[in-house]
Amino acid sequence: MTEKLPKYDVFQAIADPTRRDVLYLLSLQKQSIAEISSHFDISRTAVVKHLNVLTEAGLVRGEKNGREKIYYLQPEPLQELQDWLTYFEQFWHNKVNKLKYIVERD
Repeated sequence: MTEKLPKYDVFQAIADPTRRDVLYLLSLQKQSIAEISSHFDISRTAVVKHLNVLTEAGLVRGEKNGREKIYYLQPEPLQELQDWLTYFEQFWHNKVNKLKYIVERD
């Protein structure tokens, strides 16, 4: 039996500003769907769809608590994003150093 691959990766999950806002909210504290929904001008169904994408990417996890589902942040998959950004940071530093050289030379 093969392992099921996620439908969404970290990059797809954070591409949407609403999902980034949800991640921020969950970084502050665990929240129910109702609590999360109260921060947005979209339907509860739309919030659930965003939570499903984040769950598929492994960025959040939901646990049943009575009749509610409580979501919390799982930040470990963000390391992939950090690693990617760190690699490209070298190019930014090279450009900044080159600009500094040009400005100081003149």
